[in-house]
Amino acid sequence: MDITYLIQTYGYLAVALGSFLEGEAILLAGSLAAWHGHLSLPIVWIIAVIASFLGNLPYFFAGRRFGAVAMRRVPALRARRRRLERLLQRHHLLIVPALRFLYGLRIVGLVTLGAGRMPVWRYMLLDLAGAIVWAACVCAAGYGAGGLFRRVVEAGATTGQLAVVAGVLGATLLWLVRRRVVAAKRGRDGR
Repeated sequence: MDITYLIQTYGYLAVALGSFLEGEAILLAGSLAAWHGHLSLPIVWIIAVIASFLGNLPYFFAGRRFGAVAMRRVPALRARRRRLERLLQRHHLLIVPALRFLYGLRIVGLVTLGAGRMPVWRYMLLDLAGAIVWAACVCAAGYGAGGLFRRVVEAGATTGQLAVVAGVLGATLLWLVRRRVVAAKRGRDGR
């Protein structure tokens, strides 16, 4: 059993689970695997759209059922809800699709939307549009990374140059992860 076999056997399942749980890294990896010919990019994209869309529904419907109680009991949710409500007043049609790009606001945003007055059909339509755009952006980035890496190697990049690029990409990834951790911590602390 080699890595190619594992990717071809479980790659689509990994993309589905990762997208359901908000996993850009898994979708990037799935798209990169598609570039290498181990998975089909259109199938990766369709799975990501469906799983991402379905992954948001539990939060929205939890907001419908328990949103008012949760907002009263959890200070962090109250603080973020006020921020999101201000954004909704000005940009209500763009907020739903954009929530998957607004780290730190996704879950509270979905709960807030569920607790609000937005009709379910409108939420679902806008969220599906957001899932389509999100999956397309992440798939394009992963697929494009494969082509970029190949061109760099074919252009005769030295090991040192590749190490510098890997260092910059690694530092960027660490910065993004740290940013996400700090945003999550602020959410738990109610800031």
